[in-house]
Amino acid sequence: MGLRFFETLIQAKHLHSFPTPNSKIQVESQVMKKRPFLMATLTLGAIFLFFLVVVVAISGLTGPAKSFPIGEKVGVIEVQGIITSSQATIERLHDFRKDSSVKAIVLRIDSPGGGVGPSQEIYQEVKKVDAEKPVVVSMGSVAASGGYYIAAPARRILANPGTITGSIGVIMEFTNFQELLSKVGLKNQVVKSGKHKDIGSPVRAMTEADRKILQNLIDDVHQQFVSAVAQGRGLRHEQVLPLADGRIFTGRQALESGLVDELGNLQDAIGVAAVMVGIKGEPRVVYPPQDKPDIFDYFLEEAGARLQQVLQQRAVVGPQFLWSGIE
Repeated sequence: MGLRFFETLIQAKHLHSFPTPNSKIQVESQVMKKRPFLMATLTLGAIFLFFLVVVVAISGLTGPAKSFPIGEKVGVIEVQGIITSSQATIERLHDFRKDSSVKAIVLRIDSPGGGVGPSQEIYQEVKKVDAEKPVVVSMGSVAASGGYYIAAPARRILANPGTITGSIGVIMEFTNFQELLSKVGLKNQVVKSGKHKDIGSPVRAMTEADRKILQNLIDDVHQQFVSAVAQGRGLRHEQVLPLADGRIFTGRQALESGLVDELGNLQDAIGVAAVMVGIKGEPRVVYPPQDKPDIFDYFLEEAGARLQQVLQQRAVVGPQFLWSGIE
């Protein structure tokens, strides 16, 4: 009877060790369930790699972000194009002012100027920063009107011999469409709280009273410009006034007139800044980190670049520190 019991156990063990038809079906079912998961994983991985390649390609097109080397540095901030906003430049000046490793700042200006308000805001920020650490201006091809305004408070200004600068003055431009509208049978109707509320309107003629108000406004802002240059350059008001009739100067002429300190390019300005703060040898140069657009924004920006160049000048409303020789 004991032998019979062990034979029964051995048979049961063998029967359990071999898969039954039902167990085989269950195993195949589990394998089939794992395959779609594997395929989904591979698909997601391929999509991720595709977008990674696209992002890397776009990053290459938009340019690498500027790196921040270790040690004492000279920071370079670029102001390019028409000045319509001060926010980005002020933030960069503020960041470099707070960065203890940045010992001096070079403001690289390539601008014909722009709005009065933004130019004055940048002027004030340059003045505040220069009180703590040297700000040296490097003028590119153009640093005129508002472009010169923001350079004035810097500790030292360098220009190329052929740089277009100066244009110390204020301008407001108005276009009148009244005759054109009358030819096509259109007439403008205005309801206003005061007789000067629609001053500068393009659909009515400018009156003598309008012109007088606008001229007084321009004269006041112009005096602010002259005072800012005199204060920034350490000149008397009477010395600046003859130069502030809107004329432009070459860099060499500006040097003779006392509007710039010396002739030189960007690398020269960096070297001057480094010497000012006692940096020995080749100075380490750092730029603000670039904000890279996403893919959609990048293509939109590229597509709209031409249109922006045409419309940018008209985006500034009111009096402008602008040299209008660049269209």
